[in-house]
Amino acid sequence: MVENSEQTGKFKREIPEEARAHFRKARDEMRSAIEGLLPEGFLEHRNTARREMLMAWRSLLDAAIKRMDEKE
Repeated sequence: MVENSEQTGKFKREIPEEARAHFRKARDEMRSAIEGLLPEGFLEHRNTARREMLMAWRSLLDAAIKRMDEKE
């Protein structure tokens, strides 16, 4: 993660704020355009699926921690 922090600092020094603002705006516009192409309800289902996957990982981690605690 240190690299990311260093990289962010480098961008702030080497890329003018105005250019970074344009990049952010372009990213937001591109995201909006892509969302407009998706069928209605897609994003809601994607978010629900993402949440379910995270809950599955949490369940696996909880079980692994429980097994470790039982061995102690």
